[in-house]
Amino acid sequence: MSMDQVLRTIRSFDGVLELAPGEGSAFPELAWGDHFFYYAPDGEVPTREQPYATIVTKNYPDDAPSRLDEPDRWRLNIHAGTKKFVELLGEDPRSPVRTWDLAATDVVLPHPVHRAQGWVAIVVPGAATHELAVRLLRDAHEAARRRASRRPR
Repeated sequence: MSMDQVLRTIRSFDGVLELAPGEGSAFPELAWGDHFFYYAPDGEVPTREQPYATIVTKNYPDDAPSRLDEPDRWRLNIHAGTKKFVELLGEDPRSPVRTWDLAATDVVLPHPVHRAQGWVAIVVPGAATHELAVRLLRDAHEAARRRASRRPR
């Protein structure tokens, strides 16, 4: 599963807003080349709402265990929620962190930084995680849509 395939999948969702900071944008240089996805059919970034999925292409401060600074590595991050996190990983996201190989590719892992909020990560998604990644992305998008429908206008 290439990054382009993941991007095409997410971009096909109704009401998706993608932020893809690049050189010359108002975003910090650290975010250039990464992608942040929101449910926002009006095209406006929701206030007080985090993205429901991200694609990161490099290490961020305090987030190096995925080894994204190595060639051809990137990570898909998805807000799965507590219930799905437990179902996928067999532990509560707020439980003490057990040892995970956070650099493993094509497997679902707890997010190295945001696990307590129910985020999962897949480093270089491939054949083993393709279908699951698409399902998780659709579920996260739908959950963001439901949250948006409850927000006052």
